[in-house]
Amino acid sequence: MWLLGRTAALRCLQAGGRQRPPRRLSSSGPPWRLLFFGSDHFAVESLKLLSSNRSSSGGVVESLEVVALPGDVPVKRFALQNQLPVHSWPPHSVEGQFDVGVVVSFGCLLPEKLINKFPHGILNVHPSLLPRWRGPAPIFHTILHGDSVTGVSIIQIRPHRFDVGPILQQELHQVPEGCTADQLEAALSTKGAHLLVDTLMTLSERIAQKKEQSRTGGTFAPKINTSMSWVEWEEQTCDQINRLYRAIGCRTPLRTTWMGRTIKLLDFVGRCHISLLGWLGGIQVCGPEEEADGRRLL
Repeated sequence: MWLLGRTAALRCLQAGGRQRPPRRLSSSGPPWRLLFFGSDHFAVESLKLLSSNRSSSGGVVESLEVVALPGDVPVKRFALQNQLPVHSWPPHSVEGQFDVGVVVSFGCLLPEKLINKFPHGILNVHPSLLPRWRGPAPIFHTILHGDSVTGVSIIQIRPHRFDVGPILQQELHQVPEGCTADQLEAALSTKGAHLLVDTLMTLSERIAQKKEQSRTGGTFAPKINTSMSWVEWEEQTCDQINRLYRAIGCRTPLRTTWMGRTIKLLDFVGRCHISLLGWLGGIQVCGPEEEADGRRLL
């Protein structure tokens, strides 16, 4: 049903002078008018699948627009390359234009007044089995703490706090032995994208059957920073150093000190039975204004 003004269908202009389709009442089922909030490569997988779903028969997407943060972020690049309308953050002219919002790795807390403008709420794809690993870096902490099982959660977001909304769907994922954070991110981004589309297919039923997160078992996954990259040989076990390297080594080199100098540990070969003297002989000790690169760890 279209909402008509006295003289013409209601229309609003987007940035750049483009016209929107006339505003209509929210749909009670798919296909949905979606507004996607995202930033990084993890989010691109969900956006990519939603975008391809627009042209499929019996798809869940009627229209798809994107909210992106400033700068050259992966989500914005994909949207522009695929002619998806892009809104700056925070978005304007949202009310009555969309049925459902989707947030994937966005990094900004959405205010309550914005959430309330989506008749079917805003969904979030989160790469952990909530309430475990709430926060901005669940994949890194899954590896760092040696979890053997993780997964993806689809939740409805709530205002004021991240990752606390009711669960609509979850899917388990076994963490392969020796898996790095980048490898796990690739697997969960694909699984999360497909679980999102599956949730949108039966969204009304999923919302009716939603369940609150458990009050026990919640853990927090803070951002990874360079202070976490220090190796403390006297305090950390071999397994802990192994997990630390697989968790953050793809983003920042591990560091330690040798003879009063800071060195970077760039390569990891796992456990190997070599003498300590043999290993130390391969480390370069640098001058006061530079760091050495240790080519082997353990």
